[in-house]
Amino acid sequence: MIELASEPQHVEAVPDRDVSMTVNGRACRVRCEDRHLLVEVLREQLRLKGTHAGCLNGDCGACTVEFNGQPVKSCLVLAATAEGAEITTIEGVAHGGELDPVQQAFWDNDGFQCGFCVPGQIFATRWLLARDTDPTDEAIREALAGNICRCTGYQTIVESVRAAAVGLRDERRTT
Repeated sequence: MIELASEPQHVEAVPDRDVSMTVNGRACRVRCEDRHLLVEVLREQLRLKGTHAGCLNGDCGACTVEFNGQPVKSCLVLAATAEGAEITTIEGVAHGGELDPVQQAFWDNDGFQCGFCVPGQIFATRWLLARDTDPTDEAIREALAGNICRCTGYQTIVESVRAAAVGLRDERRTT
């Protein structure tokens, strides 16, 4: 026979805090429990649904954002650590209704199908092309290695990155 406790057990409250950060160029303040992941806060409190919650263990890349200038998988970041951070989500990449050159290259070259993996692919590409304006296919594949796409077979993604590199080099020559 199973005995039930006669008195309710005391459950400790999970600590929470206010976190101030800049997301897509806008200052914001959120209240979150210390255990909340950045992906949860972005999606649930800030309603930025482009940051996808895929595997929740850092394997798929669908939750990638730019955090203080570097791509990070937001499912591996506690939201409380984002105090004072500059965060760009996939919604913040385009400007003034115009796609970013990397986004445009993915669009023009069918670099995505369902779109679930797009945040990781776009941020990995932007990171790569900021450091290597003429990457080899091997360098492209290495840069994209932390992102899983279940739709495209990757070839159109590599072609999209190549096209983005050409477009950015051309853009830099004209400015």
